[in-house]
Amino acid sequence: MRSKVIDSARDLGLDVNVQRLPDTRASIADTAAAVGCGAARIASCTVYVADGDPIVCVASAGCPVDPDLLADALDVAEIRLASGSETRAATGYPAAGVPPFGHGLPVVVDEVLLTHPTVWAAGGDGCTLVELAPERLASCTAATVAAVTAVVA
Repeated sequence: MRSKVIDSARDLGLDVNVQRLPDTRASIADTAAAVGCGAARIASCTVYVADGDPIVCVASAGCPVDPDLLADALDVAEIRLASGSETRAATGYPAAGVPPFGHGLPVVVDEVLLTHPTVWAAGGDGCTLVELAPERLASCTAATVAAVTAVVA
């Protein structure tokens, strides 16, 4: 799976740094420490079903996605999290390994991620991470960039 992600990055012209972690169950803080960044730079790539079609939402792993904001960004009436089997069927990757590109699905990037020079996201499995520039990701995937995370007080 990891090589498929690296090949997809190359095909898109994305410059990625790849790192493999020893533990798939690491917390966000542990993952951030392992790659040497703050927790806000760990991106979660989650599959949602929007009016019956799968999409990938990329947001900071520590910020919950607000389904209403996501539905508004996509101009859809119904949105829900995809199940694990729906995620694998739509992307070819397990839920813990969905990369932000290379699956052919529409992508939504939370605008907060664009405040960071780079972010780390799943690289095809639960152990591999790829570092990339979020602005470049949005450009290469023709992503919708919008505020989709809930404000945490």
